Amino acid sequence: MGLFDAIAIAGSGLSAERIRMDVTAENLANADTTRAANGQPYKRQEVVLSQLSSSGFGGALSGALGQGSGGQPAGGVQVTGIVSDSTPDQQVYDPSNPEANAQGYVKMPNVSTVTEMSDLISEQQSYQSDVTAMQTAKSMFGTTLGLLK
Repeated sequence: MGLFDAIAIAGSGLSAERIRMDVTAENLANADTTRAANGQPYKRQEVVLSQLSSSGFGGALSGALGQGSGGQPAGGVQVTGIVSDSTPDQQVYDPSNPEANAQGYVKMPNVSTVTEMSDLISEQQSYQSDVTAMQTAKSMFGTTLGLLK
């Protein structure tokens, strides 16, 4: 593991959490959008994350012990895609709405503001954890460089 791998791993987490927060904000902004560009209600979006290093714990351990291939990336996380949630749309009775069908029901997006706010809190805490990890690594590097003087 290189000197700056901890910062690179925390940085990849920061980027992933920022994208997750952006998608959550988009979901919240479209919570009442009954007609998107495709003519259907807005579909909730979710971020798919994957591990950067495919070597796993065994590969990381052997690499740290000097037994593995030195070219392995340190690890981290990356966004592999943004997908639509398959949860069905909500049906709300509102006969005065111009989008209502003959029975008076309006198809609303499958976005729950409670779920989105819970996700946003979790994403914010994960982001803060990555910031703390980056600051700790920076502090350790500064201390190490101070010892080498």
